[in-house]
Amino acid sequence: MSADTPPVIPSSLQIYNSYVEDPKWQTKFTVVWCSVLGLAVVTSLPSLVLSLRSGRLFKGLLGVSEDLQRRGYTTPTNDGVLPPPSSRKISKFWFSLLSVRQWSLPFFELNAGQIFILASYLAVTLVCIIQDAPLVSNPNRAGFLALAQLPVVFLFATKNSILSLLLGPGNGYEKLNFIHRMAGRVMFLAAGIHGSLWIRNHLEYGLPILGPQKETSGVASFTLLCIIVLSSLRPVRRLFYEFFFLVHVLIFVAFFITVCYHTIYASPWIFPPLAFYGADLLLRMLRYRFKDATLIAQDEFITMVHVNDCDDGWLAGQHVRLRVFFSGRVLESHPLTILSAPPSRSCLSNPGMILGARVNGDWTRALNDFTRKEQERLRALDVPMENVSVPALVMLDGPYGGSSVDLGQFESALLVAGGSGITFTLGLLDDIVGRCAKLGRPGGERTRRIEFAWCIRSFGHIAWFAPMLMDIANTASRSSLYLHISIFVTCLCDTESIVHIPNCDVIMARPKVDGLLWDLTNPASSSASSVEEQAEKSTTQSDWVGRGGGVAVCASGPESLTTAAQNAVARLGLSRGIELGGVAIHVERFSL
Repeated sequence: MSADTPPVIPSSLQIYNSYVEDPKWQTKFTVVWCSVLGLAVVTSLPSLVLSLRSGRLFKGLLGVSEDLQRRGYTTPTNDGVLPPPSSRKISKFWFSLLSVRQWSLPFFELNAGQIFILASYLAVTLVCIIQDAPLVSNPNRAGFLALAQLPVVFLFATKNSILSLLLGPGNGYEKLNFIHRMAGRVMFLAAGIHGSLWIRNHLEYGLPILGPQKETSGVASFTLLCIIVLSSLRPVRRLFYEFFFLVHVLIFVAFFITVCYHTIYASPWIFPPLAFYGADLLLRMLRYRFKDATLIAQDEFITMVHVNDCDDGWLAGQHVRLRVFFSGRVLESHPLTILSAPPSRSCLSNPGMILGARVNGDWTRALNDFTRKEQERLRALDVPMENVSVPALVMLDGPYGGSSVDLGQFESALLVAGGSGITFTLGLLDDIVGRCAKLGRPGGERTRRIEFAWCIRSFGHIAWFAPMLMDIANTASRSSLYLHISIFVTCLCDTESIVHIPNCDVIMARPKVDGLLWDLTNPASSSASSVEEQAEKSTTQSDWVGRGGGVAVCASGPESLTTAAQNAVARLGLSRGIELGGVAIHVERFSL
C-alpha cells in the first residue's frame, strides 16, 4: 500500500451516516410513487382523449357560467338513424379486465383495486424504512420517510388537484381521497416508529426527552400529528365535520412550523404541499359564484334549490358545494349533486341548475324548516303559486366530481339509485336522453337502451322527481331510444300518491342489481320482450341490446346498494365481459 493512500475502513466497521443514506431512500420512495402515478396517467390517455373530443375534459374548470345571449332552447327532435354497433376489441378487453377490481366486501368502502393500491403503498413505504437501516440504534430513516409522505398527503387531498384533470372526468378529489387518508396514516406510523425508538434510546442512555430544542420540537410535532389523526377518524368526521375541518387546517400549519424547528431536512418537503394547496385555493377562487336561487320545500323531507342564471360549466353527475345565506348559517357549505343536465341538452320543461337537499342532518333540517316557514308566510300574503318558491342568495363552489363513464360510448346503460342517490343518476339520465333523443346524437352516441331503477321507502317520495321523470320519459318516447323506469318501494304506505310516469313500473320489493343486469343484457328476457312490444321502436333494436356494444352501470346510494352493483359488474365482466363489449361502472359514494 502506498504511503499517501489512506486506509479503507471495512464496511462492517463504518458508522452509519443517516443524513447521507436516508435521504436517498426518500428519493427512492418518491420515484416509485411518481412512476406509478405516471403509469396511471398514461393508461388514462385514451379516455382523456375521448373526453377532450367530446368537450367533457375542461368542463367546469373555471366554474359554472351564464349565457347572456340565451333566449330559448332547442326543442326535442327525433334522433334519426342509430349508429352501427361498435367493434372495439381493445376497449372490450380493457373494460372486462378493469371490472375485476370492482369486487367489494360489505361494510367496507374500498374495492379490490383500491385495497391493492393501498397495500402496495404500505409495502413500499415499509421496505424503504426497514431496508439496510439500523432502526434500533438510529431510527432517523423512519423520520425521513414520514416527511416524504407530505407531498402525497396534499396532492390527493386538494379539491382542485392536477390529478383530477390528468386522470379525466369522474376522478375528482372524492375518488382520490382514500390515498390521502392512507398516506396520512402511514406518515403517523413512520413518525411513531421514529419517535418511539428515539425515546427508547434516550431512556437507555439517560438523556432528557424534553428540554433540548430538537427533542421538545419532535415531541410537539408528533403530538400535533396525533391530534390530526384522531380528529380524522370516521366517527369524528361524520358527526363533527366543521370541528374536524377546522382542526385539520389549523393543526397542520402548527405541524409545519414545529417540524421545521425539529429538523432542517423538513423544509424541502414543505414546499410541494404549499404549492398544491396554493393552486387549490387559486382555482377555488375562480370557481366561486354568488347566485340568486329559489327554494321549494316539497315536504318535510326534501328541499329543492333552483339556482338562477346557470346555463353551462358543469357535467351531469357533478356536484357543487352550496352555501345558502339564511338564519345566520352563512359559514356552512355542503356538497349537493346537480340533478339536471345543462339546459342546452336537458329534457326538462324548466331546465337549469337544480339541487336536491334531502333532510339528513342539522343543516338540511334547518334549510327545510326555514323554507317551509317562508312558504307559509308567502301563502298568508295570498301569493298565487301552487308551490311557493322562496328567494335566497347562495354561493357555489365547483363543480367537482362527475361520472368516469360516458354513457354515450355504450349501447346499454343501467342507472340504479337508492333514496337521495337519484340526484346523481337523474342528472345522467337527463343528459344521455337529451343527447340521443333531443340533439340527434351529436357525438355519435351509441346508447340504445336505458334501464333506470330507483329504490325508495315510501310511495310519496315518487312525487319529488315525478315531473322530471315524466319530461325525460316523454322525450325518449319520441325517439328510437328505449327507456324503462323501475321504482322499487320498500314500505307499504301512501299507495294513493303513485304518479303515472310513461313506461314505468312500481314494484313492492328491494332491487337486485344482478337481476337488473341480467334483464338488460339478455334480449330474450322479459324486459327485452317489452322492448319489442313498444310501438314505433326499431324491430332490430332488441338484437343489438347486449350484443357487443358494451354495458355501462352507474350506481348511487347506500353502501349496500353500491357494493351489490360493484360485485354484480365484477361477476358479469369475468363471465361475459368480452362478449358484451365490455362492462364499465361508476359508483357514487360521497362519504366523509
